Amino acid sequence: MKKSLAITIGSVNQAAREVIDAWHRAEHGKKAPESRAEILFTDLETLLKTLTLQRFRLLRQLRRSGPTSIRALAKALGRDYKNVHRDVIKLLRLGMIEKNEAGQILVPWDEIDARLDLAA
Repeated sequence: MKKSLAITIGSVNQAAREVIDAWHRAEHGKKAPESRAEILFTDLETLLKTLTLQRFRLLRQLRRSGPTSIRALAKALGRDYKNVHRDVIKLLRLGMIEKNEAGQILVPWDEIDARLDLAA
């Protein structure tokens, strides 16, 4: 089964409603729907500032190469170590990449599903 990460754009109120709904289900002993990894951005501008073309290329390279060091990743991308390190820290904080027990970084996702609601 593929592991996927959903990226959506929505309001803070929408995110709060989802948390409250999950809380109520848990209180009443109702089974939660299938869990999924999701990152919610409040607007398109924030998403585009966060998931830049360079960071997307970093994710793609890291997925292809498998677990590696930041230095090796920077070399594979032909980028400056300092800039790659900054991008890695940002992506780690978002949960888009992880570190393994050996301290190497990796992408745990097979795919990223980004959904943009044009009516929102």
